[in-house]
Amino acid sequence: MATTPGRSAVTPYGILFNAVFKGMDPERAHHLAFGVIRALPALGGLVRRFCAPHPSLSVNALGLEFPSPFGLAAGFDKNAAGIPGLGELGFGHVEVGTVTMHAQDGNPKPRMFRLVPDRGLINRMGFNNEGSAAAVPRIERARMRRNRPIIGANIGKSRVTEVEDAVADYVWSAQRLAPISDYLAVNVSSPNTPGLRGLQELEMLEPLLAAVKDAAGETPLLVKIAPDMEDEQIDGIVSLAVRLGLDGIIATNTTISRAGLETPSADVEDMGAGGLSGAPLAERALAVLRRIRATAPAEFCVISVGGVTTAADVLERLAAGATLVQGFTAFIYEGPLWARAINRGLRKAGWRQAA
Repeated sequence: MATTPGRSAVTPYGILFNAVFKGMDPERAHHLAFGVIRALPALGGLVRRFCAPHPSLSVNALGLEFPSPFGLAAGFDKNAAGIPGLGELGFGHVEVGTVTMHAQDGNPKPRMFRLVPDRGLINRMGFNNEGSAAAVPRIERARMRRNRPIIGANIGKSRVTEVEDAVADYVWSAQRLAPISDYLAVNVSSPNTPGLRGLQELEMLEPLLAAVKDAAGETPLLVKIAPDMEDEQIDGIVSLAVRLGLDGIIATNTTISRAGLETPSADVEDMGAGGLSGAPLAERALAVLRRIRATAPAEFCVISVGGVTTAADVLERLAAGATLVQGFTAFIYEGPLWARAINRGLRKAGWRQAA
């Protein structure tokens, strides 16, 4: 059942969210839910049989067959520890990370805040992860499972690495993760690592993407961009990505804007810095998607993410030219059957990938 900003769904999960999770620290709630998700494969495929996307929803993209156009964005499974369980819930692909060359704790807590009236989330996690090398055996094990989702690996710059040394940092991660991932995503757009968004400037982005593409070899490579750029900057990145032979763009990451929120401004100010995701990002994410698709070649993969909650949202992105669609924040508000509900909605609408 879909929700609207400011309202909770009258469902078992909606009642549970209001009674338990709404008052719990978001990061603690995430860890509790993640523990359950990791245990799902032990149920012998029972959950998968209930949640698996219908074969008619399969999508050919990046030279791969995705079980559904809808997948889970980076940020939920930072350490590639829950891929099988997330696949059981019906996500057609799971993008793990962001992972970095060096393991790091991220920013001080608290660093994640719900904006319940807006169905949004502010986070300043800071790429907390156990490092790229630690993710390798987990991805390898996940790849061996039957009926697995497509696995993407999202890589970023380590906090201890200076911006001028970023290329080597990204390449180190790419060399380890590209051979065992279905696709690789370069994150230069998180607002929570000092200097990272500066890498989106073309004079810095070109050598970075060229080096990572070389390290990735035959593995499809995409770049994830921020929603806060001017249209001309977006056009420049699209042109660069096409010229360098990248396979696609992921649009968009979180925003630093706080415009138009229903959550009281004093509460938002108390939450502090960080990237805003969820429903408030929907309009801008859709605009960026349309801007990219207006200039990118038809075969260029565009993954749209930001403010997606319902099957109708996913259909709108697909109609606007998205090849695939990702979500994350609504998982918190919609609950464990979210991907199933979206896949059922897509099938009910009769959606199929265009020939």
